[in-house]
Amino acid sequence: MNFLEERILRDGQVREGDILKVDSFLNHQLDTGLLDKIGETFYHHFKDKPVTRVLTVEASGIAVAYPVARMFKVPVVFAKKSRSMNLDGDLYTSVVHSYTYNLDNTLTLSKNYLGRDDCVLIVDDFMANGKAAQGLLDICRQAGAQVAGIGIAIEKGFQDGGKNLREAGYDVYSLAIVDEMRNDGTIVFRGN
Repeated sequence: MNFLEERILRDGQVREGDILKVDSFLNHQLDTGLLDKIGETFYHHFKDKPVTRVLTVEASGIAVAYPVARMFKVPVVFAKKSRSMNLDGDLYTSVVHSYTYNLDNTLTLSKNYLGRDDCVLIVDDFMANGKAAQGLLDICRQAGAQVAGIGIAIEKGFQDGGKNLREAGYDVYSLAIVDEMRNDGTIVFRGN
């Protein structure tokens, strides 16, 4: 069992609707030491790739992407979920469905921050159906950028997101793959 799986077992909470609540350490309150370990672990897995950008989705993906980018010494670029007044110029956009919020978001990224010379590592805190990752891959395709891989802190292995992306040939590296969440609060990780 790895450090993230141990933390999920200690502080995570299973909620109705296949929700895994990890807001006490990953996506509401942040454990910076844990995030540093996540960054180091992703770096060691992808260190042989010529990463020039770490790409994620606002908001909770940023906390996971930052320590990874720091290890690679490259910028974090994040797609916004809604277009703001200060976002102007040429934009990449991709519509994605959020499992957590059960709504569609239009991911938006300025063309100033991603281009054909980039090698992108996509990073996010969670993956269920893989829609956010697919939206970021779509933005990378629009930019002509190479994709080094996809790093996910927690993957819901009982949903098809990771499986579909792996079958499509992407290097998907998930630190904790949850294969089952039982009604009694038990969490079963892949390989355990």
